[in-house]
Amino acid sequence: MQLHIVIVEPDPTRARLVIDSLHPLGHQVTVISESAGLARRVRDIAPDIVLIDMADPSRDTLEEMALASGPMDRPVAFFVDRTDRDLTQQAIEAGVSAYVIDGLQPDRVAAVMDAAIARFQMFRRMRLELETTRRALEERKLIDRAKGILMKARGISEDEAYALMRRTAMDQGRKVADLAAAIVTAAGLLS
Repeated sequence: MQLHIVIVEPDPTRARLVIDSLHPLGHQVTVISESAGLARRVRDIAPDIVLIDMADPSRDTLEEMALASGPMDRPVAFFVDRTDRDLTQQAIEAGVSAYVIDGLQPDRVAAVMDAAIARFQMFRRMRLELETTRRALEERKLIDRAKGILMKARGISEDEAYALMRRTAMDQGRKVADLAAAIVTAAGLLS
């Protein structure tokens, strides 16, 4: 699979080494040599993965580079020559998919990219599952509130309230959660 890769590397010699290591794999590579405007440039290029080489990162630079490269939108691999526990933790919390100490070594780039992509995809699936679960819980709470409103207003049981909501939602071609939201909103307006 051909990837579009952005390499953030200020040193042209090191950038060339990485490009040469990726060339046999047939990937499209774009090099960004300065961090000014990085977020906009990465967004405009819309790469599949971003590789960032930083010899001596500071906390501020690391955070800025991580956020600018969009670690929640695409895999980001950081290559640093030195680090400490806090920098490593900060990179991971920023969503960086791979954080490699001992710098960017051309012979390891492909393996690190594969690991970063796999880790990114795993975390993306987990974020989607978490969001789906949160949304379902919120819908459940809304439906329960709407059932309570109907039970009180009509003097019916919980099962009857749900059946009424379900039937009405089907008749109107709506989701039960959408109907529940309408019921809760209407009850708020009428009280």
